[in-house]
Amino acid sequence: MRSDGTILARGQSDAQDCLLSADEPLAGLHLRCGGQLPGPIAVPELMELVRKARRYGFRLARAVSAHDGGEVVTAWVEAEPRDGGQGCEIRIRNWRSAPQPAEDSTASEARRAATDRHLAELTARLDAGQRILAVETESAELRELAAAMENGIGRLWTDFLPPENVTHHQPLHWRLLDGSRVIVPASSRPFQVRLLPAMQPGFDPAGFELLLLSDVPAPTAAASVGGAALPSNRRGLVGQELAPVLRQPIARIIANAETIRTRMAGPLPDAYAGYASEISSAGQLLLDLLDDLSDLEVVESRDFQTAPDQIDLGEVSRQAAGILNVRAREKSIALIAPEPGETLPAIAEFRRVLQVLLNLIGNAIRYSPEGSQIWIRLEGEGANARVIVADEGPGISPEQQARVFDKFERLGRVGDGGSGLGLFISRRLARAMGGDLTVESEPGRGARFILTVPADPDAP
Repeated sequence: MRSDGTILARGQSDAQDCLLSADEPLAGLHLRCGGQLPGPIAVPELMELVRKARRYGFRLARAVSAHDGGEVVTAWVEAEPRDGGQGCEIRIRNWRSAPQPAEDSTASEARRAATDRHLAELTARLDAGQRILAVETESAELRELAAAMENGIGRLWTDFLPPENVTHHQPLHWRLLDGSRVIVPASSRPFQVRLLPAMQPGFDPAGFELLLLSDVPAPTAAASVGGAALPSNRRGLVGQELAPVLRQPIARIIANAETIRTRMAGPLPDAYAGYASEISSAGQLLLDLLDDLSDLEVVESRDFQTAPDQIDLGEVSRQAAGILNVRAREKSIALIAPEPGETLPAIAEFRRVLQVLLNLIGNAIRYSPEGSQIWIRLEGEGANARVIVADEGPGISPEQQARVFDKFERLGRVGDGGSGLGLFISRRLARAMGGDLTVESEPGRGARFILTVPADPDAP
């Protein structure tokens, strides 16, 4: 251990690891980190060092880092226990401070959007004019609202969620509506909306993701009692019973972990921010697995059907690309979607096609190298309409192609966070819409996943 050098400051702690006294600059750091004199040690790494020294009964020394809100401080600290375990003498032998680096605004906004997605109780896809394209919710309280919005596809979202204290004619510019409080019929809880634009450089937003959030937790639904018979089309345990119960608390865990990780709640050493990041990532994996298991129960139920409609595969492809464009840019991957105005009419369910494309594009981003390209192409062929997602990844061997759509098949990809259900569910959805999902690939030459659905026979 290091013991040479001038002592810059001293401090005293007690048996409860409270800082009783301290010289500057230790006292100032302790106060800026939210502590009081006397009071519990407010610097987490210093608290850990002092606690271990007191418990083990011998002197410990190491570098301690802290964020005091404006600067990053690094100090060499010795903690030496006093006789009888009554506290420690703290000595500071080195002290360095540097301005805290400014956080990239794009990364900060991406993290905020990810947190809001976790907490959203209702999600809607909007076109460039803020008209409703699709709606999803797991909340029993918002089910009637979601049904009304689904019946009103093509109308402005503000027809169903009127903003509070807004008297201007709709639609307002999306930036004026982002974050606004809205009135939710049949609910006494306060709600606000976030509008996440699907941006392409040089263009106006191609569409929006609407998130409905509330700071007040949803009321707990009362469990049914009395031994009443369950409906014959009851879904499995995860989709109907566990998913709605688990999703919100897991989302709260992720949101709180992100608050800690991004230091929104106050200064924090890098090590503890790293722990919070791991908690957030683990929570996200749980949510993704929960979603996959819920979808699995849906597509495997005997009465599962899709709701086909006249859709434009070009529009759906651009929506999917816009949603995942930020993730692609994080890996410096160019996501090339169909050009505005490029259309391909089809008969399929918009929400399910979007779900399949998000899975295909997300997989392509996950397994493609940095600096590569991903293409989303449209092809019409007689009675079929196809969307092709092609990447420059490692490719898939013929043996793997035979198994890639199997349930829980991950092709030996350990630790990537996938459940092995995405492609299985996507193929089931494609076939339920009267189409198919196939793959063409060679090792080392990327992969082409092809979603086929019926073409619209009435399209010009």
